[in-house]
Amino acid sequence: MLKSAFRAGLVIVAGVMANPVFAADPTADTVVATVDGKEITLGHMIAMREALPEQYLQLDDQTLFNGILDQIIQQQTLAEASEAHIRQRDTLMMDNQRRSYLAGVSLDAAADAAVTDDALQALYKTKYSEKDLGTEYHASHILVETEEEAKAIKAEIEGGADFAAVAKEKSTGPSGPNGGDLGWFGLGMMVKPFEDAVVAMVPGQISDPVQTQFGWHIIDLIETRSAKAPAFEEAREELAGELRQSAVEQLVKDLTAAADVVKSVDGIDPAILKDATLIDK
Repeated sequence: MLKSAFRAGLVIVAGVMANPVFAADPTADTVVATVDGKEITLGHMIAMREALPEQYLQLDDQTLFNGILDQIIQQQTLAEASEAHIRQRDTLMMDNQRRSYLAGVSLDAAADAAVTDDALQALYKTKYSEKDLGTEYHASHILVETEEEAKAIKAEIEGGADFAAVAKEKSTGPSGPNGGDLGWFGLGMMVKPFEDAVVAMVPGQISDPVQTQFGWHIIDLIETRSAKAPAFEEAREELAGELRQSAVEQLVKDLTAAADVVKSVDGIDPAILKDATLIDK
């Protein structure tokens, strides 16, 4: 319980601690405590605060300051107690954690650097201003389990029955209570057989039964329109995400290609990773 508390978040210890007094303006290197001669700095405290879950950040500044300092002091004493009996497992875990953290630093730096106003504008232009955005479709459908049911429903509609009323009564799809209305959608948003059927239709047409993994559909194509680009500000977050992802992928590709990587795994059974006893030394 204690170990999980130290790893998961802050342990607030009851008590009162005097407000800290510094001789000069504090910096990240300002020493706030020593434990057996090892310094704890204000930078250590700030870094811990940055990693805390949101729930702890609701505490008042004094309580949080005291809690973080006590936490680091306690962690330092426990860390010192462990130094004499660190196992291979512990060393390997720390190696992996350090490697993962530093990799994240590189990725974050590349991603942040990629998102500039010029890059956002250029991507917006490429994605939305310089190409045909295609067609959007407004359709309704009635979904049933069998082709026979679908054929009977089409005949019913061709005989004058109201599509929306039939959908409310007989469609098994989630849009049934709404008269089968699917709203507007573009290419790639529907499963392929459904999309192919819609693309081949004209507004006002009722389709023959169309089979997908969900069952059998009767489709009513209500109307179509040319897709419009979102406003730049509406697309900003999406564009930034694409730039960040692209930068991350490119960095990984470039650095991996430039590194002298030699794999020596011939003859190793992949199942050996399940044998945790190898690192329990």
